[in-house]
Amino acid sequence: MEITSYVKALEREGELLAELAERAGTDALVPTCPQWRVADLLRHTGAVHRWAAGFVGEGLLDPVPFPDAPELTGGELLAWFGEGHADLVRTLAEAPADVQCWTFLPTAAPSPLAFWARRQAHETAVHRMDAEAALGVVFSPVDPEFAEDGVDELLTGFHARPRSRVRTPEPRVLRIRAFDTGAVWTVHLSPEPARTVLGGADDPVDCEVSGEAGWLYAALWNRLPLAGPGVTGDLGLARLWSEAAGI
Repeated sequence: MEITSYVKALEREGELLAELAERAGTDALVPTCPQWRVADLLRHTGAVHRWAAGFVGEGLLDPVPFPDAPELTGGELLAWFGEGHADLVRTLAEAPADVQCWTFLPTAAPSPLAFWARRQAHETAVHRMDAEAALGVVFSPVDPEFAEDGVDELLTGFHARPRSRVRTPEPRVLRIRAFDTGAVWTVHLSPEPARTVLGGADDPVDCEVSGEAGWLYAALWNRLPLAGPGVTGDLGLARLWSEAAGI
């Protein structure tokens, strides 16, 4: 995907998140993030937006902690979230293509700017789902190309890190297949961090998870149950994912 497409997705998803949060109310519980209320969702996402904008806007080459989120509620919290979101969109849109700054996933993005545009687009889309869960409405559709990209970031980026807890005592293989885009990932599990390769559609596996990219996106990010007719083989691997794959 192009950087401009990520920025447009970030803009759209953040605006929708704010609208949903306002409708749900900042005291509403977030079922997909136990122990969170909508206020916590806004504070977290708003802090992440400011954190990301700092790396790109200031060209920071070393990691820094998340900024503190204010203890605001209601309209004041929504306004604070909106300001940070708009600043992140503007920072990414105006940044030079060759900006150098810190990034944190092991898979190499084409550039630091591409990394942050991608990461924040998916960060915001997933938390938009959390706002929909708080409101009690069905998740809005996710573009298949965008969903495929988010699954790829999750599998080849987040779960390649040493901190990933998706591990098995003995080698096991999990296949992820997106019907609508044709993407296939083969995830090799072991006591070490997962190793994901593209393809391997016909290789023997222990468990296969198949479905439309949008469903895979929500289920693998643990916003929908990883269950149903699209999950075949050793269902224990699907349960392991649901229990251990939280980011």
